[in-house]
Amino acid sequence: MYPDLNSVSARLHERAQHVLPGGNTRHTVFISPYPIYAVSGAGCRVTDADGNTYIDFMSNASATIHGHAHPEIVAALRDQVGKLASVCLPTDLEVRLAEMICERLPGVEQLRFCNSGSEAVMFALKAARAYTGRPKIAKVEGAYHGAYDAAETSMDPTAENWGNAGRPEPVGHTAGTPQNTLADVVVLPFNDVEATRALLNAHAGELAAVLIDPLVSRMSFTPATPEYLRMVREFCDKAGTVLIFDEVFSFRMGYHGAQGEVGVTPDLTALGKVIGGGLPVGAIGGKREFMSVFDHRGGHPKAPHGGTFNGNPLTMVAGIKALELLTREAHQELRRLGDKARKGLNEAFKIAGIDGQARGQSSMISILLSSASFHDYRGYAAAVATARGFQTIHRHLINHGILTLASGGTFLSTPMGDREIDHLTQTFLDALQALKAKRAA
Repeated sequence: MYPDLNSVSARLHERAQHVLPGGNTRHTVFISPYPIYAVSGAGCRVTDADGNTYIDFMSNASATIHGHAHPEIVAALRDQVGKLASVCLPTDLEVRLAEMICERLPGVEQLRFCNSGSEAVMFALKAARAYTGRPKIAKVEGAYHGAYDAAETSMDPTAENWGNAGRPEPVGHTAGTPQNTLADVVVLPFNDVEATRALLNAHAGELAAVLIDPLVSRMSFTPATPEYLRMVREFCDKAGTVLIFDEVFSFRMGYHGAQGEVGVTPDLTALGKVIGGGLPVGAIGGKREFMSVFDHRGGHPKAPHGGTFNGNPLTMVAGIKALELLTREAHQELRRLGDKARKGLNEAFKIAGIDGQARGQSSMISILLSSASFHDYRGYAAAVATARGFQTIHRHLINHGILTLASGGTFLSTPMGDREIDHLTQTFLDALQALKAKRAA
């Protein structure tokens, strides 16, 4: 049973604290009092250092859309690693994966690879500044876009520092974020069309880019309204500002990505996670005129872009195979299972008489112990402030063979079927009933 301070995972965490700050190299996977250490995975299941096997609804924060050790991806990697794993030369593999992505995304004619979604967002912002010659960017309050100072501005502000709802203050996420960095970020109130339009117009001549995720992951997968996206697109066209979609998560929305689902085409797109087949990956793509800032053939480019492992052969072969497997039919099945899971989870809340909701789209689900309706970050923050008890539910799920993110984030993978969804929803109902009994005690 978790936690067990005599477990192998607990002892590994004790060792880790001597060599890794906080005993960890990725704080988002930590749970108290110690994280579960993995040793192997197959399909949608993963086995920990103590021999316990779980259905993995974390899917490495969305990256492993085909689960663990998919036979076709493993075979492609095994073949490639015996030929060429890393090289200071391009390969045909990066050309093929780039072609596949360009074929799928309406807003991508060219792209360049990097090694994470954070890098992809960072280089997209650099490209926008290089293209426009302007310093400022605009981004949505409460949206997560990785670990770049400008992009993480106002990712999780509080009532003490977020300022006026119609004109949010830029708030640093990392201690010591330079004030001049914050001064170059215009923070937008999500889904407030008129307030956002006014802010964008007030800074029109200074804005290099508007950065937006059509389905905001850290806001329980709250979607941008069609009206909001159309207004932002119209502003960017009029002001000469670059519209960037962060689809590191929301690429999962459909075969043509989020942009294909929402019907709005960005100028640049940041990608990561599923396009790497489970290996580290990022990509910046867009129309040729915007991507031209990376073109070095005429000398020093406007936006230099290098990286030792950009387009490395192992990631490329895994990504090619992952996209081959991610067919329209695979997307349809993931959507069906996602709808079934959300319906079952919401029914569990009703049966147990516990306040809560399961949100999200397609294969992305967020479980929240609040039934409050919201469409922006401040509404989300108010809902989260009233949500109590998910740690109890999370531990129950762990002890009954299910892994979700500690935040309630849940991602489906193609090896899953109805059996796994039924197990999730029934176990979740049991967890809610255990929480209800604990509250009544």
